Amino acid sequence: MSEERLRSALGAALASLGVDDVEPHLERPRDPDHGDFATNVAMTLAGRLKRAPRAIAEELASLVDRDQAGITSVEIAGPGFLNFRLSTDSVAEVLVDICAGSDAFGRVDEGAGRKVLVEWVSANPTGPLHLGHGRQAALGDAISSLLEWTGWQVHREYYYNDSGKQMDRLASSVWARYQQLLGVDAAVPEGGYQGEYVIDVARAAMEEHGDRFRGDDSEEALEEMRRIGVAMLRAEQDRDLADFGVVFDEYFLESSLYETGEVERTVERLRETGLVYEEDGATWLQTTEFGDDKDRVMLRSDGTATYFLPDVAYHMTKWERGYRTAINVQGSDHHGTVARVRAGVQALGLPEKYPEYVLHQMVRVEREGSEVKFSKRAGTYTTLRDLFEEVGVDVTRYFFQMRKPEGHLVFDLDMALDQSDKNPIYKVKYAHARMHSIFARAGVAMGEAGGADTDLSVLDHDLERELIKQLADFPGWVEKAAELRAPHLLCDYLEQTAGAVNSWYHAGNPSQNPELSVLVDAPDLRAARLVLARATATVLANGLRILGIEAPERMDRSAD
Repeated sequence: MSEERLRSALGAALASLGVDDVEPHLERPRDPDHGDFATNVAMTLAGRLKRAPRAIAEELASLVDRDQAGITSVEIAGPGFLNFRLSTDSVAEVLVDICAGSDAFGRVDEGAGRKVLVEWVSANPTGPLHLGHGRQAALGDAISSLLEWTGWQVHREYYYNDSGKQMDRLASSVWARYQQLLGVDAAVPEGGYQGEYVIDVARAAMEEHGDRFRGDDSEEALEEMRRIGVAMLRAEQDRDLADFGVVFDEYFLESSLYETGEVERTVERLRETGLVYEEDGATWLQTTEFGDDKDRVMLRSDGTATYFLPDVAYHMTKWERGYRTAINVQGSDHHGTVARVRAGVQALGLPEKYPEYVLHQMVRVEREGSEVKFSKRAGTYTTLRDLFEEVGVDVTRYFFQMRKPEGHLVFDLDMALDQSDKNPIYKVKYAHARMHSIFARAGVAMGEAGGADTDLSVLDHDLERELIKQLADFPGWVEKAAELRAPHLLCDYLEQTAGAVNSWYHAGNPSQNPELSVLVDAPDLRAARLVLARATATVLANGLRILGIEAPERMDRSAD
């Protein structure tokens, strides 16, 4: 593409100055009048070459091979910036690459096939998924997709916390509702689960066992309540995630860590480090040796494990399964676990920053500026299914992804339900559908556009050049979003691209600006603009696909 050719030509010019170990940084000027690319390389080399930056810039401008890079002009600005303007055919040549790459355009090989494990959602099977789980589901899925697009071998994993005190509370809550259905006076324990879904589980227990456990609070009875509850709630969570478009390669059970002896082995391995000690009847690990704010209890005085211990054992399995990069996408309420888990695995010899964390803030749903809660079954919170059944899966996923994870998210229902450019995902989808509508009006299949003999040098209008440059930047945005684990950057890119598309499309209204209409009579210009429309649809579709969102070919609204 034109950027690579310019970088190559600039690199050759630098070599002529005796600098062959610097890759010049190129960026898009904010003001298009300043050219297509700019670099500050002359200023970065001033100290090394012991020359004024502007003098270095002037020499580079004279040395760079303009024909090789398709340069039409070079301007030296300020203390030594180099601004390059490229020929139209050099700018537009990327359209050929986009059409040829089709649904693979934007993929890069930064990961080079390396393995990465992404763990996310990992909700306890104690109730329906809430909005925090939903935001995490959308973020984790997009991060996984971004990593795949940049050459990583991604393993998607869900960790079920199916052991511990929360499971005991679930069993007791279901038991109490089961007794109530049988006419026995029983109360849900303090700290238990109150939602209507617990009654549904109790009904399932009664259908399976009848009144077998009337008044029976034995371990067998509670274990049956636990088993039925976990099975039902896991199945419900799986259905919600599947309907939300999220699938996993593996569901890892916390209980398996006990069944296979991993927790016990982890205790023994930690004892061998000399960092374990006994105090007040409990077994502690000196996590302060690795930056934690205090030491952590591994085993309580009754011998049961704290949450910390199976977490360490679980993360050791990630490393032992060959995942040298592991990413946990979790809610901000897990902030306190980061230091202790890392300290635990460091004690066993793992790297300091293992695993990597992406922590997200919670979600507040608003309508007309006021918080909205419309839970049907959960009792105290709005479920993920409640929300996506209200506004749609694609809208929900996009709104969860379009802000930085660490920022609180206000989910504006009015905006989510709006079918105009005020709704960012509607704007992006509609821009894609518009490109398909052009081909429908032309009576031409989209795949027919982009022949090798198409003259793209006719795409010389400023709005066309800006749109083409925006499309060319897509792979770089994908790579950056993957590197920073930041799907919101891709959302920003898609919204900017949709804006450039709309500017070009609306400027081409035949009644107002006929020279920019796509379907002009001039065959060369018509063919070139159809290539641009096809490339635009390709990039928008690929960006939406990464985010797990449909790219429709047709959309209707009341006014265009």
